[in-house]
Formats: sequence, structure tokens, C-alpha cells
Amino acid sequence: MEALLNPLNTDWTTWWLTILCALVAGLSKSGLKGFAMINIPILAHLYGGMASVGILLPFLIFGDTFAVIYYRRSAEWKYIKKLLPWAIIGIVLAVFVGKYVNDDQFRTTIAIAILICLAILVYRDVINGSVDLTKKKWFSSSLGLSGGFATMIGNAAGPIFNLYLMSMRLPKDTFIGTGAYFYLVLNLIKVPIHVVYWKSITMETFQLNLVCLPVLIIGAFIGKRVVKLIPEKAYRIFVMGVITISAIMLFFK
Repeated sequence: MEALLNPLNTDWTTWWLTILCALVAGLSKSGLKGFAMINIPILAHLYGGMASVGILLPFLIFGDTFAVIYYRRSAEWKYIKKLLPWAIIGIVLAVFVGKYVNDDQFRTTIAIAILICLAILVYRDVINGSVDLTKKKWFSSSLGLSGGFATMIGNAAGPIFNLYLMSMRLPKDTFIGTGAYFYLVLNLIKVPIHVVYWKSITMETFQLNLVCLPVLIIGAFIGKRVVKLIPEKAYRIFVMGVITISAIMLFFK
């Protein structure tokens, strides 16, 4: 039984923390956007950088699938099509430099970029949106490129893509549904790379993902109910707050 429940043969504290990460992934993907960022430093500490990315990715795909099923009618594909090509270029770049990039420098750069973009969005809100960033090609291309790179290196693109979708001022359900489809497409693209090239997803790690799946589903149902209770304006403030915290977390190991 232990071999079935704990295929990586970790200590049980590590196992329970992994279960907690699955719950957080479910909460995040069903609407409490950004929560899953806390999983990145936790899993990296438990399993190491490369291995943690392979463990987290199936969690994200499970959560994306749940969100797509529930919010499928709310997605706006025009925003996905605008950002996806740049994100794919970012993924391709990350595949070749992923084993050599200085992780500390990368995280610091991404964190600074997120905080700068967030400051621009807050300024835009203060002046009632007279500066329309959605029509600026540099905004979508830079976020798409950096987001694609970040999602391949460490599944750390959540704040970047959430920032892009927030800039569109989408209604809550549209924001969640559009993001769900976008993340699912990107994460599925990454699977063969993790299995074949980086070898960070194995039969044992995927078995651990399946063991944690019921907990992730519970988290998804909880998140879906909680997000219904949050008003549109409060939800926007909540997401911006989580983005800020997530960016700050990138400065630390």
C-alpha cells in the first residue's frame, strides 16, 4: 500500500505537503487565480528545481481541465490567439536554455517585469483607463514571450498571463474561462518536452499525481463555490494582490 500511495518513497511530511499543493492547485484553477504560485517554492524545496516542475505540471493540467469543463462557454478565443504565438516562441527558447539559465537572475527579472506591468495597470485604473494597453503590440508580445519562457522553466507564468487578461478588463467568468483554455493548451504542449527531453515526468511522479487527484478535485469544487461569492471589483483587487505577492515571492528561493 505504501508503494502505491508514495511511489517516490519520500518521508510522510513531504507527502502531506505535496497533497496540500494539489489542493491549492485545485483552488487556483477553479477561480482563485494565482494561489498555485505558492506551490512553486514549496515543491522546489521538497524535490529540487527540475523535478518539482515535472511534479507540478500534471497538477496544473488536471486543474485546467476542470476549469475548462466548467467555464468553457465563457472563454474569449480572440485574446488567446493574440498571445499564444508569442508564448510558444517563449517555450521554444526555454527548452534550449532551460538547463543553463541562471535561475536567480531569471526569477528576479520576471518579478521586476511583473511589478512594472502591474504598476502600469494600477495607474491605468486610477486614470479611468484612458491608456489602452490592450492595443499596444509591445504589451502582448512581451508578456507572451516572457510568459512562455517562464511557464517552461518553472510553471511560473501565472502572474504574467493573469496580468495580461486583467488588462482586458474581462468579466470574472470570462477571465477564468479564457485563462483556463490558454493554460491548458500551453501545459499540454510542455508535456512531451518534460517526458522526453528533460525527463522530469516519470511513471513514478505521474503515479503521485494520480494519488493526489481526488484532493485536487475537492479543491476545485471549493474554489468554484468561493469565487461565486466574490464581487467583480473585489475579485479584480484580489487577483492583483495575489499577482503582487507572487512576484515578490520570485525574489526568494
